[in-house]
Amino acid sequence: MILDALNWKILKCLQQNARQSNAEIGRQVGISSPAVSERIKKMEDAGIILGYKTVVSPLDMGYQLKAIITLRAFIGKLKPFLEKVKTYDEVLNCYRITGNENIVMEVVLKNQKHLETFIDQLIIYGETKTQIVLSHVTRFKEIKPIK
Repeated sequence: MILDALNWKILKCLQQNARQSNAEIGRQVGISSPAVSERIKKMEDAGIILGYKTVVSPLDMGYQLKAIITLRAFIGKLKPFLEKVKTYDEVLNCYRITGNENIVMEVVLKNQKHLETFIDQLIIYGETKTQIVLSHVTRFKEIKPIK
């Protein structure tokens, strides 16, 4: 599917606030609510819009630490880890990457003891490195058209 300027405007509106009504989006981009709805449905069907989520504050939910953990898998341990990581509640995002490490995970933890326990579960799969997140510099940046 090729995105025209109108679709990009709709995507911009949705990325800023996915809860706004189609009528509100239509007012912003200059088309009717049914036309907005049709375009959104086409972008969903094409896999451009992957879904809608509620962003929850880990701190307000009781998690005191957010960390980035990299894993350099031991020989023969990468595939088992790729299955196991899906079961960890602490892991918000997990990426398989190139370079010296194989995996980057974004995790939330209750406290330092929880971090220690979690790392103990990971070290059977490989060597880990942990960085504690102090703050977000950018977050959920809008995807823009390629120039």
